[in-house]
Amino acid sequence: MAKKKTQAPRRIVQVLWALLTNSWLTGFAQGKIYQGRLKNLCVPGLNCYSCPGALGACPIGAMQAVIGSWNFKWAFYVSGFLVFVGALAGRFVCGWLCPFGLVQELLHKIPFGKKIASFRGDRLLRKLKYVVLLVFVILLPLFLVDILGQGSPWFCKLICPAGTLEGGIPLVLLNEGMRSAAGWLYTWKNVLLAGTIVLSVLIYRPFCKYLCPLGAIYSVFNPIAVFRYRVEEGECTRCGTCAHGCPMQVNPAENPNSPECIRCGRCRQTCPSGAIHIK
Repeated sequence: MAKKKTQAPRRIVQVLWALLTNSWLTGFAQGKIYQGRLKNLCVPGLNCYSCPGALGACPIGAMQAVIGSWNFKWAFYVSGFLVFVGALAGRFVCGWLCPFGLVQELLHKIPFGKKIASFRGDRLLRKLKYVVLLVFVILLPLFLVDILGQGSPWFCKLICPAGTLEGGIPLVLLNEGMRSAAGWLYTWKNVLLAGTIVLSVLIYRPFCKYLCPLGAIYSVFNPIAVFRYRVEEGECTRCGTCAHGCPMQVNPAENPNSPECIRCGRCRQTCPSGAIHIK
């Protein structure tokens, strides 16, 4: 009997990467944000710049900060970084290197009645992340600029629950001045975070499916990325096991490189004929 494969190796990578990229422990002790040279570099996943332990910058936050400015050098760096990572790995980043993706997966393991795999309007709602990318990450920072020509990070300010969890809450708890200054916006962001937490218990990675602009960018590269899946037609029996086991509701037998695939590898692990390969 073949040994049953698990998600343990992926989970170890997720945890180690989250710890490595948020390892500035002084920040948690002092309630300050790391400002060293490493902060000029982006990490591939959604990891808040304002997290006290974060060593790198979030690519979505960095994109909003420069998209409306004349600092083309930095803008080209961020754009080039996203294109390079996307072309190399696609949404592999979502499945293996995103700390907030890990948080959602752990929340989904909490036992709570019947989990929601899909619902009416699910496929249409998944298009919302592209709207969020276009409106809050590109258009608003591009056209609503200050006298210096710089836009505001509207997605980070108004939506991002990862920023609230990793940056907003720790900084407010660690700084008395921030606690006294916290207003309606901080309350709104915490409501969104609470909603995301509740939904994550019921739905697998709801933020990734419906709202994440970084996932929207990487999803475009899934079909052409260097790292992608291939289904061997001669080996595939069309049994549907891979589709049944996919937490993102993708059917690898029909589209192994769907924009929704986060490369978690469950389809390859569950395929009885071993027809799914890494190309």
